[in-house]
Amino acid sequence: MITCIFENGNKANPALRHVVIDSLIVEDNKILLVKRAMHLMNGGKYALAGGYVEPEESTREAVIREAREETGYLVEPLFLLRIADNPNRPKEDRQNVAFVYVSKPLKKVGEKDEESTEVTWFALDNLPASEDFAFDHYEDIQLYCKYQKEKFPLPVIGEAVPI
Repeated sequence: MITCIFENGNKANPALRHVVIDSLIVEDNKILLVKRAMHLMNGGKYALAGGYVEPEESTREAVIREAREETGYLVEPLFLLRIADNPNRPKEDRQNVAFVYVSKPLKKVGEKDEESTEVTWFALDNLPASEDFAFDHYEDIQLYCKYQKEKFPLPVIGEAVPI
């Protein structure tokens, strides 16, 4: 669990929600997924590249940093797909608020860090099973696929499937 300290030195309520980013890195009908290291929450599951937004960092800057750290790719965030603010997000114990971006890979600039055991491209129509995904990342991918077929206003706020 993350411990936050306010400017006055007081510790924040441990139930305080944190901001995270996730990035659908897509190109040519394929998506880049990471497999989370076993020591992490949802270890061994496939996930979008993502993580906590650092102090003094925008969500777009966090997308670029996390993609580089977890996949070795330099990416360009294209658009905000969803803001996931459901306090009961599946497979999560922290009630994070996620800004979910769609990004394009620019080039491979390094290697993955210790948070990822694999970095693999999957065809969007041949993904691992939904139960093999961490958090609600499978739903984010399904939302992106739906958006590709029938454009609707973005970002989606809340649930992954728009009404």
